Amino acid sequence: MPLRPRRGDAVAVYLINAAGGAFISSLIFTPLAVYYVTTVGLDALQLVLVGTVLEGTIILFEVPTGIVADVFSRRLSIILGRLLLGLAFVVEGSVPVFGVILLAEVIRGVGETFLSGASQAWLAGEMGEAGVGPIFLRAAQVRRAAALIGIVAGVALASVQLNLAVIVGGSLYMLLAAFLASSMPEMGFRPAARAHQTPVAAMRHVVRVGVRSIRGNPLLLVFVGVAAAAGASSEGFDRLWEAHLLTSFMFPAVGSLPPVVWFGVLNAVGALLGIAAIQRVIRMDTNDDQRVVRALLLLQGGWVASVLVFGLTTSFVVAALAIWCKRIVDSMSEPLFNAWQTRVISSEVRATVLSALGQGDALGQVLGGPLVGAIGTVVSIRAAMVSASALHTAVLALLFRTRAREVQSVSVG
Repeated sequence: MPLRPRRGDAVAVYLINAAGGAFISSLIFTPLAVYYVTTVGLDALQLVLVGTVLEGTIILFEVPTGIVADVFSRRLSIILGRLLLGLAFVVEGSVPVFGVILLAEVIRGVGETFLSGASQAWLAGEMGEAGVGPIFLRAAQVRRAAALIGIVAGVALASVQLNLAVIVGGSLYMLLAAFLASSMPEMGFRPAARAHQTPVAAMRHVVRVGVRSIRGNPLLLVFVGVAAAAGASSEGFDRLWEAHLLTSFMFPAVGSLPPVVWFGVLNAVGALLGIAAIQRVIRMDTNDDQRVVRALLLLQGGWVASVLVFGLTTSFVVAALAIWCKRIVDSMSEPLFNAWQTRVISSEVRATVLSALGQGDALGQVLGGPLVGAIGTVVSIRAAMVSASALHTAVLALLFRTRAREVQSVSVG
């Protein structure tokens, strides 16, 4: 019989899902860029197009899948998301053809939108808004530890055959979906649908309330702007940082280590530093909005500086240090943003609004990624990194505006 945990077991399931997702993601993504370039044979433009197709799919499906989570079931949304990710990566690893990769990225994009916002909204429903901050912080630590193990496993599998890690990772996503289907509780969920509403009418109601919530609250507008600005700057970096290392630097002459191993080392050290950095965040009071804003301003300033240094330096050691600094910033920023956003968004439309933020991030990536990629093609990848750093200053400007404003919660009618 399916296992039905008690309400208190929601934390354990959330952490297992977080750890499993992080492990599998690292397993796949450690060798994925090398697989794209060496096995599939993608050039710079095709690499950008892969990201554009993914983010374009997210733009189209982000809000509809968020509505599904709010109207029907956040548990179901999470399970579907994991299942679709598994299918996408099994296809990508099995058929190294550009057109098939694009199709798989569409499937992956739909899966990502089912996951976006649903996990945070589900946990808040099970545990209550006030208690999720420390859990988000703990989950961030767990993810970094699991990611470290995934990096090692990814390097080991890729050393046998590059696509092996991708196929195994996709299969593990499907197993994780099966685990969640049998073990994930959903006792705190209150569907947005009212008793007299049809599902379609309920979905329309959620859309209206979600849009009204965002338009009527300056803080949520800031969240959308931050998501878009961060997406615009991060997409170029995420797609090109490995190419920058491969084309602009000489790797240290330590044995005859292939690039996939060096990337594994960089990612592993970054994961360890992230785990240590989150310890500092755990001690913070995530219910103190102004303190959270000050911390995020400092961290995002570090993002701008580290990417700028990465783009300008000619030293491999300095480049590695810059990458690790950015990883520390990302590790500390994510749980702070999650706790802040989840706490101030109304439970009735939480998944929908969080999905709208995800859509803003995707739109930023679709617009900013090709721009940074074009600069990398026409000028240089170094110039592309500098451009990504400049784009991210918009995040600082938006966060700075919140310091002079009393943070308000979202009220819905």
